Amino acid sequence: MLIERFEWIVNRYDELTTAVAQPEIIADQVNWQKLLKEHSKLEPAVTAYREYTKTLDEIEESKEMLELPDMAEMAKEELNHLEGLLPELEEKLKILLLPKDPDDERNIILEIRAGAGGDEAGLFGAALLRMYTRYAERKNLKIEPFSANITELGGVKEVVYSISGKDVFSRLKFESGVHRVQRVPTTESSGRIHTSTVTVAVLPEVEDVEIDIQPQDIRVDVYRSSGHGGQSVNTTDSAVRITHIPSGLVVTCQDEKSQIKNRDKAMRILKSRLYEQMKAEKAEAYAANRKDQVGSGDRSERIRTYNYPQGRVTDHRIGLTLYKLDEILDGDLDEIIDALLLADQSEKLRNLNEER
Repeated sequence: MLIERFEWIVNRYDELTTAVAQPEIIADQVNWQKLLKEHSKLEPAVTAYREYTKTLDEIEESKEMLELPDMAEMAKEELNHLEGLLPELEEKLKILLLPKDPDDERNIILEIRAGAGGDEAGLFGAALLRMYTRYAERKNLKIEPFSANITELGGVKEVVYSISGKDVFSRLKFESGVHRVQRVPTTESSGRIHTSTVTVAVLPEVEDVEIDIQPQDIRVDVYRSSGHGGQSVNTTDSAVRITHIPSGLVVTCQDEKSQIKNRDKAMRILKSRLYEQMKAEKAEAYAANRKDQVGSGDRSERIRTYNYPQGRVTDHRIGLTLYKLDEILDGDLDEIIDALLLADQSEKLRNLNEER
């Protein structure tokens, strides 16, 4: 079954390689781009399968060389080496055939909200916002503010941003959940360690055609934008509040000076939240029977602790502890993200084997 599937992928890849070079297909830019995208998606699987078949061919050659007296010893060493590579190559092929998350290539809506801990939670929320902003800069991703509710101390009550670029959701989707901080607040005279929490939500951003919102299902209110302490920052009613009546979801946006732009951003957030709600409902039955090892993405799930006195970051879902707090808060998230992706792949492989 594994070989048959990869043979089909290689044949399709070869067909696409020929097709995308044809002048008549290049002339149809929409179709050409579509075929190029499919070709690019198949390339990692084709490369891995060709490496696997090349190794199998070299194993057969080494076995034939065993019959030659003057080559037998060298052939035996080569055979042992090549056969040792097979399990890892086969595992790689299985991972490449795992069902892909259809949202992995989407841009995201990032939401950060202060939880328990008062001002300290807000200040840590600001630290997390900086962490994700620095990560986006490192990866040449575009980050855009949608709405922000900032405290007088510079902390975050609630912020909503969009992050766009290559495979953003696939890399950041496991950031959803409760982030806990343990540190001595600068305002604490006795030097006691406080524990505060911040909730992060990572939502895939959806296109207009995927979520149909009827005009009669929403109520739009406009009001004057406000800054720290409630002071007005605009002289016109540019801030927008959209209420989705069937679900009860409420979205506000006041980042732009234009009411039209704020409404557009608020609708993008609303669609992403509705899409996430729809996904959660579909996954509920499956989750009741099997909870993923990496985590459900539930906003109430505690996923990570940042301990300042020890310079430690611990991801509780996979038991990973790193003593590089400063680097992580500066946006160096790859080690954590890669470990989470590997754990997710391993869990999917186990589930696949059990179902078989």
